[in-house]
Amino acid sequence: MEEGLQTPLVGQESGKWVRSYTKDEIFCEFKKQLYLAGPLMTINLLICGLSMISVMFVGHLGELALSGASMATSFASVTGTSLMVGMGSALDTFCGQSFGAKQYHMLGIHMQRAMIVLLSVSIPLAFIWANAGNLLVFLGQDPEISAEAGHYARFMIPSLFANALLQCHVRFLQSQNNVVPMMLSTGITTLLHILICWIMVFKSGFGSRGAALANAFSLWINVLLLAIYVRVSPSCKKTWTGFSKEAFHNIPTFLKLAVPSAVMVCLEIWSFEMMVLLSGLLPNPQLETSVLSISLNTCSMIYMIPLGLSAATSVRVSNELGAGQARAACLAIRVSMVSVMTEGILGALIMILGRKLWGYCYSNEEEVVSYIAQMMLLLAGSHAVDGIQSVLSGAVRGSGRQKIGAIVNLGAYYLIGIPLAVLFAFVLHLGGKGLWFGIIAALLAQALFLYILTLCTNWENEAKKANQRV
Repeated sequence: MEEGLQTPLVGQESGKWVRSYTKDEIFCEFKKQLYLAGPLMTINLLICGLSMISVMFVGHLGELALSGASMATSFASVTGTSLMVGMGSALDTFCGQSFGAKQYHMLGIHMQRAMIVLLSVSIPLAFIWANAGNLLVFLGQDPEISAEAGHYARFMIPSLFANALLQCHVRFLQSQNNVVPMMLSTGITTLLHILICWIMVFKSGFGSRGAALANAFSLWINVLLLAIYVRVSPSCKKTWTGFSKEAFHNIPTFLKLAVPSAVMVCLEIWSFEMMVLLSGLLPNPQLETSVLSISLNTCSMIYMIPLGLSAATSVRVSNELGAGQARAACLAIRVSMVSVMTEGILGALIMILGRKLWGYCYSNEEEVVSYIAQMMLLLAGSHAVDGIQSVLSGAVRGSGRQKIGAIVNLGAYYLIGIPLAVLFAFVLHLGGKGLWFGIIAALLAQALFLYILTLCTNWENEAKKANQRV
């Protein structure tokens, strides 16, 4: 056997953890992940573009409309979108391992069960969005902006239910390595969204509320396209066998994984939103908040690349564990780690080289441009680390250990990251850079904890657990 990657993670021979992979195995795994990750990266970027396009159209209506839409979008992300994404990611485990175990009909059952749960959760969330204006005032936000955000959030409520169904369909198709149709449907939706936004914002008389409705229309179009594909495509013939009463069974079992999945995702997203709130307490809050918001948007946009690799890792690990192939699951993690570290270094270099120009995309003021250039050095460092933790988080989801992932995120962000951010920003007076130092510390801790978890994992046992789960 040709010498390849050495791994101490799978199988035991003569008292030593040793196993090697051939170059052909490594290259084959890389091709599988590239086939998955490429479309998933595109999908992530296009989905981010929907909200961005809506806010851009609202920006032409005035400062108050823009502030309200931005605040409502952020509020929706914290109270709704993150929960839908988190709970939906439980399907990474259920559908992925069922597909690997060739229990194809169970993918449709799992998806229907997830649809029931996510739509049920959307009902109380809709009431929260309906009262967003009052809640924002209660949290100390500007009354005028809060009122505008409240109106915008009410018109976003239909998108909440669309997102619940969209997450289920995306995970269902993703887990069976069927990602190209999702990329095409999302691309069509994004193109149509530009036209729908123009009509709803400028021609219908709805103004900023039209942008919120446009977002909902576009999400429902995407859901409809994917639903039609699932029901008519030959590639889904084995995995979708029609609606079944079985979907109402074992909902508590689904929740046991969906709740920690949501906690795992929400803890991470909420910590970044908290940084924006903390920046408002710094000296010169207008500058600090603007620069930190730009930094977060930049970071989020670039993160779509490792996020695609994370999803690909989750699919590959869950498929192989479901098939009882612990060795192949371990190879998937190793290949994705090499890929994401390579991407992280290249991404960091691009950010460093372009740091003095990036600020001009947002402002012509030299103070802002100079500050963004300084922050880009920190963004480059955080991006390299963020990719590692995202891939390892994908491995955690694929193996169904979201509870451990949630504990790791709680410790990394709320016991290490945020306290250090407060220390650097307010005690050592490093301002916005201090807040970002806290983020880097959290990402480093998260990556380290997850790496230790991966090294200490007995993947043969995980394969057995997957077999019991499916």
